[in-house]
Amino acid sequence: MLRMSTLFLRTLRDDPADAEVASHRLLVRAGYIRRIAAGIYSWLPLGYITLRNIERIVREEMDNAGFQEVHFPAMLPKEPYEQTNRWNEYGPDLFRLQDRKGGDYLLGPTHEEMFTLMVKGEYSSYKDLPLSLYQIQTKYRDETRPRSGIIRGREFVMKDSYSFDLTDEGLVESYQKHRSAYIKTFDRLGMRYNIVSAVAGAMGGSSSEEFLAPCDTGEDTYVLCEKCGYAANVEAMVTKVAAVDASQTPPLEVMDTPNTPTIDSLVALLNEKFGGGYTGASTLKNVMLMADEKAISVLVPGDREVDLKRLQANLPGVVELRIFEDEDFAKYKNLVKGYIGPQDAAKSGITVYADPRIAVGTSWVTGANIKDHHARNVVNGRDFEVVAYVEAAEIKKGDACPQCQTPVIIDRAIEIGHIFQLGRKYAKALNLTVLDKDGKSQVVTMGSYGIGVSRAVAAIAEQTHDEIGLSWPIEVAPAKVHIVATGKEDLPFDTAEKIAIELESKSITVMLDDRRDASPGVKFKDAELIGNPIIVVVGKALAEGNVEIRVRRSGEKSEVKVEAAVAAIVALLS
Repeated sequence: MLRMSTLFLRTLRDDPADAEVASHRLLVRAGYIRRIAAGIYSWLPLGYITLRNIERIVREEMDNAGFQEVHFPAMLPKEPYEQTNRWNEYGPDLFRLQDRKGGDYLLGPTHEEMFTLMVKGEYSSYKDLPLSLYQIQTKYRDETRPRSGIIRGREFVMKDSYSFDLTDEGLVESYQKHRSAYIKTFDRLGMRYNIVSAVAGAMGGSSSEEFLAPCDTGEDTYVLCEKCGYAANVEAMVTKVAAVDASQTPPLEVMDTPNTPTIDSLVALLNEKFGGGYTGASTLKNVMLMADEKAISVLVPGDREVDLKRLQANLPGVVELRIFEDEDFAKYKNLVKGYIGPQDAAKSGITVYADPRIAVGTSWVTGANIKDHHARNVVNGRDFEVVAYVEAAEIKKGDACPQCQTPVIIDRAIEIGHIFQLGRKYAKALNLTVLDKDGKSQVVTMGSYGIGVSRAVAAIAEQTHDEIGLSWPIEVAPAKVHIVATGKEDLPFDTAEKIAIELESKSITVMLDDRRDASPGVKFKDAELIGNPIIVVVGKALAEGNVEIRVRRSGEKSEVKVEAAVAAIVALLS
């Protein structure tokens, strides 16, 4: 029983100054977490109980699916990550350290290498497969800008699991088993979520899906087609544009366009000069970037921006992506800021990528690579060449669904889970093979599956809070019932104690506010802020032999006889 007279808890009336989102604000105010440093939080008793409840549900569903739990250290040697090239690929996100002998180590951001080597050390036959292993472990990533409390921290708790199969068909089956286990897990956690297509990114592999919890303050953006059900993270959104017959397009024409370094100024001049019909979508924007210190140009329609996160997710192997700076322009003297076109990119040693909207045969107005000059009728495939097409432009509400062409809607969410069909990338790098039934050596194929356990605490809080505090689902809450005893006499406290003991005998967890020095108002506000599902008030109604029962989420209130209180609470919880 959690007795508030002795519980290590202090609630706060004021919001923390650095709180950006509701979950951060309320988890601090209700005494669940405390900030240690940027992106690093400690868990107080209420928070740790809630975290463990989520861990328990995750663990039960992993075990029910037949997966086996292991545990790795958080500090890991450099060598396996060098073999997979992730020592470099992770870039500055990786926490690196050395021991007293100068040996290189890292704080694990994820554990593909360790799981692969563990299986390699124990198994050698196809008869040992399929196999799925998991752990619940603290991970570390040196986020550029930790924010939103525990939603994006530098230290976090994650469940990661890995499947090992001999065949691609076996991998698909293991993937579906994990997908089913995730659905059961998030259903038990009481979360609203969508399953959306995603890109594998730095993880590699083929098929990939994210579990996203819709939330106005979420960092992930996804698209949803209400007609056919298509759903995808914006990074995985596919753009379908057909090639165009450009045989009738007039030749490229260079125009004098003084003082038009922006899209708006260019469009205004074009409409004035040619009698209208031009918009930002008629122009071609050339965005200059450095991709791992290699100069690239990314072409998007002029009415759209480049989505750097989306672009990087679709540029495999690129670790660092940044916008051109003045010193970069100084190295490429042929580039005229504000008047860049793709026509002469190859001469300058620049690799040209294009969003699929820049289809072969499409005609554009773009920079002429001469100050105060643009060119029109610039045709892809005739006047310039593209090395590769990459999903790079920002997605907008109303863009066409790639499956049925219906305009999509856009929503925000918190990523709570991600599943990948990794394939043989890590098994090849670390030489994980088994002998098949013919005695031939075969590379094992793998899947990788993650759940953000500590992030789920915040995601649930974001989805369920209201204007007065937290409001937890039954299986997640630090206690199912919060009993508030009020008044100066012993009777309310003795009655509350009796109800609490009877509830606990039925395996119903209880938080008992037995503080004698706190006012009823303070107790009620704390109960609402802390957010346990059922609040029982033992106070004024006791004069008629009653107690008041409140359902935290709905606000529904009722009075029942003391002797019927436990049965009424059991019925509500069921």
